[in-house]
Amino acid sequence: MSSRTVVRISGTDTREFLQGLVTNDIGKLESGLVYAALLSPQGKYLADFFLVPDGDDVLLDVATEQADGLLRRLGMYKLRAAVTIAQTDMKVFRGIGEMPSSAFPDPRTSALGWRLYGDMEGDDGTDWDALRVAHAIPAAGLELQPDSSFILEMGFERLNGVDFRKGCYVGQEVTARMKHKAELRKGLARVQVDGDAEQGAEITADGKPVGTLHTRSGNEALAYLRFDRAGKEMRAGEAVVQLLPV
Repeated sequence: MSSRTVVRISGTDTREFLQGLVTNDIGKLESGLVYAALLSPQGKYLADFFLVPDGDDVLLDVATEQADGLLRRLGMYKLRAAVTIAQTDMKVFRGIGEMPSSAFPDPRTSALGWRLYGDMEGDDGTDWDALRVAHAIPAAGLELQPDSSFILEMGFERLNGVDFRKGCYVGQEVTARMKHKAELRKGLARVQVDGDAEQGAEITADGKPVGTLHTRSGNEALAYLRFDRAGKEMRAGEAVVQLLPV
């Protein structure tokens, strides 16, 4: 599990402030964790995170490598809102077994178990890469690339990370246009890999670039592909690559 940073957002404008920024509906905090992202005005991914209800406050659980940049961005949008944003010492622990009473189910898919906020850090030893590959779950800094990725291509609708009825947020117009296209031309996919191929390897078909290989677990992996070129005869170096259902 990558290191996580937990930020506390408090103040009378907290929910209104977040509602105008993030891709999901803040009202869903009444039911537990909310998975969401912050986008650029051009609709490109900047960071993804979990929003955690904590009384009148909202906690934000984000990958540590993204925390500083996200805090700067939130501060830029804060303006005169009655909001305080502060990093905490809270830690994140996650697992897939019996859920502690104070933990929250992972909202992306039940296969990812639960998340617990407090004094414990780490996880229960689960092979998270294998789970991510099996369920096509992108990760920050790997499949999800700031200022490059589009969240619909990365499966955010399937993973309950975007709401199309909530109203405006930063990057909403671009995301809505992509939603109403006939189909996405590119996106995250699961593939079978037979042979040696490293993360970041180019995938080709008939000598033409098709995409990039990402997280691999055994003979399966995640890949970012051009769907119009993805076929039966794909390769990553000397490895044979085949498309799998998501």
